Amino acid sequence: MANTNLHGDDLIRHCGLNDEGKACEQMDNHAFHRLIAVKLASQGFDVPPATNGQKEAENQVMQLASDLFRRYAEQSRLLTGHLNPPDRRIQDFLDDALSTTGVTIELPTNAINMDRYGMARKLSLPEDPSIDEFHNSENSSYKLCNGVLHNPYNDRRTTKGVFHIADYGLPVPADKIKVPLITYAKLLEAALQPPDDLNLLPYTSQWKNPVESMVSLMLRPLVCPEVPGVSPEKRLEVRFFVPGGCVSNLDFVESIFGNAGDPSLPENDAGLDTNHWTGTTGCVILAPHIRKLKKKDVSLPHINDATEEQKKTGMCWENEDELYNGGTPFKITLRDKRGIMVTILADNYFGYCKKEVKTQIGLSANIYGLAEEEHAGGAVAFKSYSLGTHFYPDEAYVGNNHTYEEALTLLGDSVTVHPTGYATDKKFNTIHILPEDLEVSLSKQAATWTYNGEKQSLRILPGHEYLHPSGYKIRLEKHPASTAYKLIGTAGEGTYCHKPSTVSGGGKSEISKSLNDAVIYGAIYISDFETDMKMVRDIIERDYSNCFKPEYAKIQARSPSRKILSMDRSLGSVVKLLTPKNEFTKEHLDFIGSIPYRICSIVFAIKRFYKPAWGDDWESHFSVDIVNGAKGHELKLDGRKLAGSYLRVGHDHVNGGWRTFKLRQDFISADKVQMEDDITASVVVPRERIKGLPVDYSMFPSLKISQNCEWRLFQRPDDAIYPGFDKQTEEDLGGDHVFVSNFKPVYEAEMKDLSERVDFFEIFTNPMKKHMMRCIKEGGVNICSAKPRIWHGQQTKNPRYLQVRPDVAKPRDKYLAQLGTRLYRKLSTTDPCVFPVAGVISGRRNNPPDEINGVKILPLCVFNPLHYQELPELFIDYVCSVTGKSPSTTGAGSEGALTKGPFNAINATADLNNALVSMILTGYGGFSSAAGYIGPFYKVDHDLSLLIPEVWCRMSPAERDPNNLIKNGELEKLGDFEMDTPEGGKRTVLASRLGYRITGKFVSHYFGRIFDNPCAAINEEMLKPEVQSLAVFADGVDNLVEAERKSALNYFKDGTIKYACPLLEIILHVMAYGHYEGKSLDDPAIRAMFTREAVLKSDWYNKRLVTKQQRDIVLWMRNIKALEDFLGRPGYQLEATRLGIHQRLMDAEKELARVSSDSYLKELVG
Repeated sequence: MANTNLHGDDLIRHCGLNDEGKACEQMDNHAFHRLIAVKLASQGFDVPPATNGQKEAENQVMQLASDLFRRYAEQSRLLTGHLNPPDRRIQDFLDDALSTTGVTIELPTNAINMDRYGMARKLSLPEDPSIDEFHNSENSSYKLCNGVLHNPYNDRRTTKGVFHIADYGLPVPADKIKVPLITYAKLLEAALQPPDDLNLLPYTSQWKNPVESMVSLMLRPLVCPEVPGVSPEKRLEVRFFVPGGCVSNLDFVESIFGNAGDPSLPENDAGLDTNHWTGTTGCVILAPHIRKLKKKDVSLPHINDATEEQKKTGMCWENEDELYNGGTPFKITLRDKRGIMVTILADNYFGYCKKEVKTQIGLSANIYGLAEEEHAGGAVAFKSYSLGTHFYPDEAYVGNNHTYEEALTLLGDSVTVHPTGYATDKKFNTIHILPEDLEVSLSKQAATWTYNGEKQSLRILPGHEYLHPSGYKIRLEKHPASTAYKLIGTAGEGTYCHKPSTVSGGGKSEISKSLNDAVIYGAIYISDFETDMKMVRDIIERDYSNCFKPEYAKIQARSPSRKILSMDRSLGSVVKLLTPKNEFTKEHLDFIGSIPYRICSIVFAIKRFYKPAWGDDWESHFSVDIVNGAKGHELKLDGRKLAGSYLRVGHDHVNGGWRTFKLRQDFISADKVQMEDDITASVVVPRERIKGLPVDYSMFPSLKISQNCEWRLFQRPDDAIYPGFDKQTEEDLGGDHVFVSNFKPVYEAEMKDLSERVDFFEIFTNPMKKHMMRCIKEGGVNICSAKPRIWHGQQTKNPRYLQVRPDVAKPRDKYLAQLGTRLYRKLSTTDPCVFPVAGVISGRRNNPPDEINGVKILPLCVFNPLHYQELPELFIDYVCSVTGKSPSTTGAGSEGALTKGPFNAINATADLNNALVSMILTGYGGFSSAAGYIGPFYKVDHDLSLLIPEVWCRMSPAERDPNNLIKNGELEKLGDFEMDTPEGGKRTVLASRLGYRITGKFVSHYFGRIFDNPCAAINEEMLKPEVQSLAVFADGVDNLVEAERKSALNYFKDGTIKYACPLLEIILHVMAYGHYEGKSLDDPAIRAMFTREAVLKSDWYNKRLVTKQQRDIVLWMRNIKALEDFLGRPGYQLEATRLGIHQRLMDAEKELARVSSDSYLKELVG
């Protein structure tokens, strides 16, 4: 079955994680060894007697069961040729597709199947506990004290010229290499016959008779997420076959996608899982040995007999000893519109396996229809604030329509209600729900409220969360750089920031990372103490009774005359009071404008630390030191230096130092729940079909639901080479059951040496220190986070490890986010809590002019921190997906983040059509943030990738509306302009392709919610990169336009333009030729075609819906036949009853009737 809602042992067996998100094993080592011995013996292999501490019991079991094993082996021989259901589907496809080649292919029937998580890891290393290593021609594996290290022969994958496609079924895109079908058949035939040394199973390498066999695995990756009340999740099936010596690759893929169990068992047959199967099947065969095959031996033609295309792509030979693909890694696939795909991977680098599953998810999504597989990152960001020393239920935070009694009704028996009038969550007893009149005092360390006419109190503790009935969350947290504590408030409703079509180095992962690790703590500076404190005193003592315009004054819930230091006014209220807003009078706005930024910082700091006991004598508590006889500039409170929070925004291009800017005193980085990182499944549904959504989503007629397809993420911790810098990686690699690749195996003596180097060891965080000391104590071979593998004489730039998905690893954080959202939306515990996408912010990688090894890298640094593009321009960008130089790429060029370049087995028009329709139907504004460089001088790395979600979640839906931003002058449109040519003429620079970009007004308004001085952090040179260098800017635009032109021409070259929907066809014509039927993108008639109304009325859109309906009818007819066939099998009556097949058949017949109706076609609209 699909792996929805797995818990307990089922979850551990599936992916090696428990309900708390911790990595664990389902059984101890002895039990696993017994299981492996039984499994191998039952397949006829000679298993030696056990030598461990329980050898007598284990050997007795093996002896007693020996006849049973022989009988099972004999039955298996009698059933030679019998295949389990997924393998039968694959075999039937191969028999049909290769029928004209004369080559007979038979899938392995005796491969050792990995039917539970963890078995592949055990088999990847010798059984002998005294041996910690295994080496073969493709991999070096090491047993660590806390997991495994696998270093494949190649330390990375290449994407150049590696995707070959058999000339069969669906058309071959122009950016792939077409291969004769007979050649594919010969390659597949060889792939399924690995040499004995590669088939050697590492676990048995020390046995008298080592096992030499292929091993297999079944996956059920997600293709389409569940939409509660609308449709269940959908998954495909994928079978892996690998040589025994490459079993570590199965450890890798099952750690990411989960183990789907024994494919021979009916409960694991996707064909019977009619509610969740897409009807598509994938197969991946790992065969690094076929890199040694000669072109002649796989029936490629001699150059004299080859076509021009074959000569160009190397699909022919001149010398008999020429190796296929030059002996370098490649992958080759066979697929057709039935949705079955069989791929051979000629390299065992782990990334190939993951990307191939991604490719097959993409094919399944396109065959199934409406779903998308996206190269994306994303997170729900919950805006947070420092509340200072006091919280009271201001309507600005909590609204005015949530009550405690209502909250108790919604939460039901999920909470324990206390006699004093508050409740505690039963799942996490550190989460409490309090009445709507609660107040929290830091000085008293207490929450207070009224219950039954009496004042009640509860001590607030670090590590606990206190929820208002509106879902607003309050917690007590220690300042990272001092001994002081502070109150932090977090909104109940978050903002889902979705980062699709994001190129390498564009910030896909960073969007979901906390800003906390990037915050720097330093002093709060004052200029001249007396002068500045006088200005502060004037601000604090000022009368604010008339600060609002009359029409706004009468709707204020609390009087604006409250003194700044009054306990009735929160820190957030003071920040708002001194931040420009339209509601204020001109006099008050002029007053705010006259306050220097540093003075505001001091006012906020005084408010943050003010205590009622000070009364009016607050000034005496603040001072500066005397330095060399003069007053210093670092503000102190009662003799203790105050700490301010600062954030890096790039590097200074003059001296190379960091550009750091002070954060607002009330700023706290958003709480985030990661939703995506790399492989995303998504679907679009009309808004009204998702129940319980707040008004925040009313501006979108349809909504995107996205979900991560992975349990673990294949992380590349670039900064871990600096001890102590990457705290998360050091914590992860110091944990248990780790999977690590491309790290150096560190033996006991070297680990001891590293731990004694104080300039190295003492910089690490505690988790890595503890790990290193554990390694020394337990001995053997291990790893250090700052020691990547040495590859070809140099440290690899691609160290990797599998990180448990953050939202899975920290289930309390996700639970708390959902609980707050439920209360905010007034959802009961039985109501689904859905987080639709609320903002689309793609990521781009920019680089200045550069040169590597004599090769010029063209500039691509024309974007400012945040751009907005209307749909035609946005999709010109998406089609090309141009990327600058990044750690993951070798240079600027068209990467294909949306079209998925080397990871797309079909024409990119399918993905482009889907994405274009998705954006039009939802009405999301297409924004994009910059990484790498802003102009040629401002190196920002991922500083802005981390920062943009903080800005976005602090904006209201109306403020994020691009139409409002344009209207308010917060976005400016770029236009084409003329440049002089060296020949003395003029050329047009098509800067209009860049769409709109943020202005200083946007920075002041929205970045001002984060920084004390936002316009210094994001200055004029960053907002207008052409100011840095007009020549580089123009060159960058030209490079972008040329890359767009080249990528579009491929669609005309290979004829796939005919598969583009009419809107995509327009875009591709403009990209390639500058116009469509003589019209530019600015033509009003062209622009009108890109509206939701026009699309819904179009014939081509309605044809898409009819096609989807027809596919669903075919799928459900196929499902019904599979269920009927199962019911007709002799001897399967009890199994049919156990699995509820009769009910499934009735449900399937109902679903067939539903999808065949006219009303279903109407349901698909939108």
